[in-house]
Amino acid sequence: MHLNTKDIEDMHPIRRINLINGITGIKPANLIGTYSPRFGENLSIFNSLVHLGSNPALIGFILRPTGDVSRNTYENILESGYFTVNHVHHSFIDEAHKTSAKFDQGVSEFEKCGFQPEYIKDFAAPFVAESSIKMGVKFEEEVFVRANGTRLIVGSLVELVLPENCIDDKGYLRLDKANDVGIGGLNCYYSLKRVKSLGYARVSDFQD
Repeated sequence: MHLNTKDIEDMHPIRRINLINGITGIKPANLIGTYSPRFGENLSIFNSLVHLGSNPALIGFILRPTGDVSRNTYENILESGYFTVNHVHHSFIDEAHKTSAKFDQGVSEFEKCGFQPEYIKDFAAPFVAESSIKMGVKFEEEVFVRANGTRLIVGSLVELVLPENCIDDKGYLRLDKANDVGIGGLNCYYSLKRVKSLGYARVSDFQD
């Protein structure tokens, strides 16, 4: 199969969404937790989290265009300045997926979808108690993508909670030991298994 721009544009919208959302491969499955003093707790699943740097430790995620649609996660982040990122575990895929439903503002997805909010120390946003790997993030900036109206939300890592047995002797995170899952497209979930760990590639390793 070989598709050009017109072929893609002429596809049925649902089929196009499913295909284009999946062509980048397996993506991380994360629940982002936020809190608003006015509207309470919010929880939503995202598959667009990316690593932006390790010193300082920065991560980001893509937020769909706001427009006329209420984006509670975005509004809460702007209001409080903080959010949490919680890995999706194999045992609660169904519950995590349900957080993608468009609940009214003020309705807690924690309560509706069966998750327990967890407040660690004095961090301003709720973590997901059921997640084994979770991050507390401070909002730093947003980058507007003019091509489609999305936003890259950038945050700095200020809290990190994870099991010690999920880190190997070199500091690599073993997502398979954590029993985390990934997402293909919008709603296909995959188990994770580490196939191999390779060393840093150097030009000196190559021989003529």
